[in-house]
Amino acid sequence: MPTPPSPAPPAPPFSPTVALLTVGRLWEDACARALKPLGLTVRKYGLLGHVRGTPGISFSELARRSRITVQSAHSAVAGLVGAGLVDDGTAHAGAASTLRVTAAGETLLARAAEAVARLDGEFAERHPELTEALRAYVVREVSGGRAARG
Repeated sequence: MPTPPSPAPPAPPFSPTVALLTVGRLWEDACARALKPLGLTVRKYGLLGHVRGTPGISFSELARRSRITVQSAHSAVAGLVGAGLVDDGTAHAGAASTLRVTAAGETLLARAAEAVARLDGEFAERHPELTEALRAYVVREVSGGRAARG
């Protein structure tokens, strides 16, 4: 007589952390696909945005904001400089940086922002309640959360 199949193990409990990581990965992949035709990665897009948002940003601050090492920030900026997207007026190692986005970098950032806006619109249309919940969460974390953490 054949042995009946074992029952499937119970599903793990819902984890908001795992769900956010999964959803984040899916949309990061979508963003990467949208930026690829522009010659950008998500990381390069972020780096350019940080440089534009904070002209003269230090390499250590750029690395901190981008969650990469200072050495990686130097390498990435060298690539952006080589592509004509960033101007690095730093005179020598140890000198204060004078990074700024070039006109070509501004044009590329504008095109990238259009691609991201299309993704935002798609997400908001498919998930309006989640979009509003995310907006409220970010506003709360930026305004109250930062102050509370000191």
